[in-house]
Amino acid sequence: MSVERFQPREVEPKVFDAEVVDDERQARPVDVPAERPEAVPPALWAARSERRPILPVWLCRADEAREVARWVAGHAGHVAAFHAVRVPVYAAKLAVWSPVGLWRVVVVAGRWVFDTDSHPVRAEAVRRSDAETYLRLDRQHTEHVRRRALALALLLVLLVAGAGVVVVLAPAGITYTLGGGTVAALGLLGAPKDRPITGHAVVVERYERLTSEQVERALRSLGIAAINGKGATIHFPAPIQRHGPGWRAEVDLPHGVTATDVVERRDRLSAGLRRPLGAVWPEPVPDAHAGRLVIWVGDQDMSKAKPTPWPLLKGGKPHSVFEPLPFGTDPRGRPVGVPLMYSNVLIGALPGAGKTFALRVLVLGAAMDPTCELRAFELKGSGDLDAIEAVAHHFASGVDDDTMAACVASMREVYGQLETRAALLKRLAKAGRAPENKVTPRLVDEVPELRPLLLVVDECQELFTHPEHGKDAAHLATAIIKRGRALGVMLALATQRPDKDSLPTAVSANVGIRFCLRVAGQIENDMILGTSAYRNGIRATMLRPSDKGVGWLVGATDEALIARGYYVDGDDTKRAVGVARLLRERAGTLSGAAAGEAQQVINVRDDVLTAFGDDTKLWTTTLLDRLATLRPEVYSQWTAEQLAAALRPFGATPRQVWATGPDGTAANRKGYLRDALASGEQG
Repeated sequence: MSVERFQPREVEPKVFDAEVVDDERQARPVDVPAERPEAVPPALWAARSERRPILPVWLCRADEAREVARWVAGHAGHVAAFHAVRVPVYAAKLAVWSPVGLWRVVVVAGRWVFDTDSHPVRAEAVRRSDAETYLRLDRQHTEHVRRRALALALLLVLLVAGAGVVVVLAPAGITYTLGGGTVAALGLLGAPKDRPITGHAVVVERYERLTSEQVERALRSLGIAAINGKGATIHFPAPIQRHGPGWRAEVDLPHGVTATDVVERRDRLSAGLRRPLGAVWPEPVPDAHAGRLVIWVGDQDMSKAKPTPWPLLKGGKPHSVFEPLPFGTDPRGRPVGVPLMYSNVLIGALPGAGKTFALRVLVLGAAMDPTCELRAFELKGSGDLDAIEAVAHHFASGVDDDTMAACVASMREVYGQLETRAALLKRLAKAGRAPENKVTPRLVDEVPELRPLLLVVDECQELFTHPEHGKDAAHLATAIIKRGRALGVMLALATQRPDKDSLPTAVSANVGIRFCLRVAGQIENDMILGTSAYRNGIRATMLRPSDKGVGWLVGATDEALIARGYYVDGDDTKRAVGVARLLRERAGTLSGAAAGEAQQVINVRDDVLTAFGDDTKLWTTTLLDRLATLRPEVYSQWTAEQLAAALRPFGATPRQVWATGPDGTAANRKGYLRDALASGEQG
């Protein structure tokens, strides 16, 4: 027994009701096993085990069963169609090779009749000059030839007679069928073995089955030493089976090999499986252990698959943002939804990877809810979101300072609404009308002021790096992300430059739903998908330039997954916006830019400083009155809470101030200091 399995331990003398014998044997250390055998085996229910499903996975879900049935029908249909269109070619080949087949029949029949197999035996008797044996063999040979010749002659007579009867008496269809069958049989006999009559219906690789031998061979070709080491074994906890439009293999890698080791070698795995790179998708299984890997191999390259139509284009019916918005499909063709309500979205990618298309799908989905207020700002100036203006409360497109100012002004309005919504929701909760303390569909129907609001900023790096508006925008975006979730306010950002300067850490760290298309490196990957995403195998760096619209989606489901956003082109966008506008007209929710109203870009700080005039301190009520006089169309309905929320980004908060009111009365009330606001210091 190995010494390594023992540990030295001092043995204490046992004390009995007698004299303790203290000799050197009691002080001598003895070897005790570090792992003692269990006296009683653990109970079955205490052992670590995993119950496999009784029925295959595809039988337990209707969509999977339909997909498998569709694949079987498609495979059978493909094979049938493949051979059906080649029937004339097959018939011609059979006709060409039928004479050869007839000759082979004649040759075989002649050898049988003339007993050619016995010729070597008779020749050997002649060679040995064994006359007796030769004569006996010759008599037997002559008898065999006579009987076989008579049998063949009788068979030929019957065949000719039968053929004559068929030709004379049988219908023409039967005659042609029998004649064709005879020619076909002779053609099959005459065709060379290396040139079969029929071809193989494997012109399309999508019907090739995935086997455990293929998977194991591919894994051992990755160049991972631990997989190819002595004694390394690869286990399959479940059989490889059909899963959607492809095959699913679940693998337990050898000890010391993690699933991420394989994920980062996806290109080598594709080469080892001899499948297109866009059809091979290895994924870790966090719920099991780090060495559990799932390899899904599609029938075809995901980027070449026919795009799935956007479901909301059908029927022209409204879709609530309280329900997951149809966003795309996973590699297995299953629909993927994004629960936009109570969350925020961040989309990032290299230029040209499909970022704006993915964002547009979400915006159009929200537009299909007539109660959802849209504010969209496209800071690239390409016009990719111009159609949204027809349903947006605020909209601007461009890279100029005016567009940036309009975006920040809209964000300030949204930020101001947070205070109003929070106060309103608090009152409703006290009255028992909002027991969940958050915006719900029922609450929106009863209180229109709490209607959902989606603020969209495409190419947000242009805003956050702007020398004048960047700091305010970062502060406002962070506040909206942190506080707006339960108040019905959502923020969707898209960027092609995910770094700490272009995307503030406070913003990226608080986003709930993330979609990362192809990026260049680990830093960009983790900026979009979250810290440690790359280390955990969630790597958008493995995507290719041809994988447009394909990316990692995190936060929309329990597990991160690969998704391909629905492709909505320009014509489909116009159709969707037309439907969305009609729904809003019927619901009476058109406002702002959609209703033909120009956005008023205001700077609350400048207006408040103007309202102060020569005064150094003012009560809140006095300040609100002066603002209403300055811009009645903007400030006439403002409350103290809205004013406080609007001034908070500038470092000014209400405090007790001694001031004189319009009637000349002096008192100590809530108000603001002009110097604190002008300097940006906390009041």
